[in-house]
Amino acid sequence: MSFQNPSQEKIFQYLDEAQVIAVVGFSDKPEKTSYQIAEVLKTHGYKLYGVNPKLAGQTINDIPVVESLTAVPETIDIVDIFRRSEFLPAVAEEFLKTDAKVFWAQLGLSNEEAAKMLQDQGRMDIVMDQCVKIELNKKA
Repeated sequence: MSFQNPSQEKIFQYLDEAQVIAVVGFSDKPEKTSYQIAEVLKTHGYKLYGVNPKLAGQTINDIPVVESLTAVPETIDIVDIFRRSEFLPAVAEEFLKTDAKVFWAQLGLSNEEAAKMLQDQGRMDIVMDQCVKIELNKKA
């Protein structure tokens, strides 16, 4: 059985209910997609944390950066992932160590193994190969 994204209504519900978003693979370079999407999320009023071990301890564009998902000091509503598909199982493992609600892999990213790991642990709120910015624009 292959992974399928939730309905459009469910995706909108995730975005409506979310307050805290962790951006995995966050970059300090303004030309990078993760930086640009974080900027969009900020303008939508979400509280953000960057997750990048190389930048941990810094604040970039008013976004505090931590080394891992487990270092985020509050409950994460959406984990927005900007890591290549082959790294998604490792991100899923870390996700399972938190009480984060939604595992969201950006456009072009998906991994059946990661989806199965999450589903096997009863974590069904998974979105893959979808862009948060595009989904927010659909809602507008």
